[in-house]
Amino acid sequence: MKINRSGSAVWTGGLKDGKGAISTQSGALDAYPYGFATRFEGVPGSNPEELIAAAHASCFTMALSLILGEAGLTADKMETSAVVTLEQKDGGFAVTASRLTLKATVPGADDATFQELAAKAKANCPISKLLNADISLEAELLG
Repeated sequence: MKINRSGSAVWTGGLKDGKGAISTQSGALDAYPYGFATRFEGVPGSNPEELIAAAHASCFTMALSLILGEAGLTADKMETSAVVTLEQKDGGFAVTASRLTLKATVPGADDATFQELAAKAKANCPISKLLNADISLEAELLG
């Protein structure tokens, strides 16, 4: 099976004074603004790194749901956040890390099994495989 998904960006102007708009195939984002100030100066709007973080958090959480199911477990709730790090390196910028933080309630799971399954999901989710960065995971089994 092969699935293609698309996103697009439109940009006008120079780097610092220019303005961009991001759109996704699903319409979840439709000409949503982004630019230098939203990426580097904390101005409201989106940026590529937060989109990668959302993609990584959602992909990892879905992968863990699959892996838990294969182990006969079902989470009551999983909350995952991701922090993607953009650093200046070698005269340019690079995404160097993605830090996943998970808090989950999984009835019947002991912490050792939970940690093993979470690590497996971190290593095998498609977005983890895409990123050539230091990917860390802090997983906490609740309840």
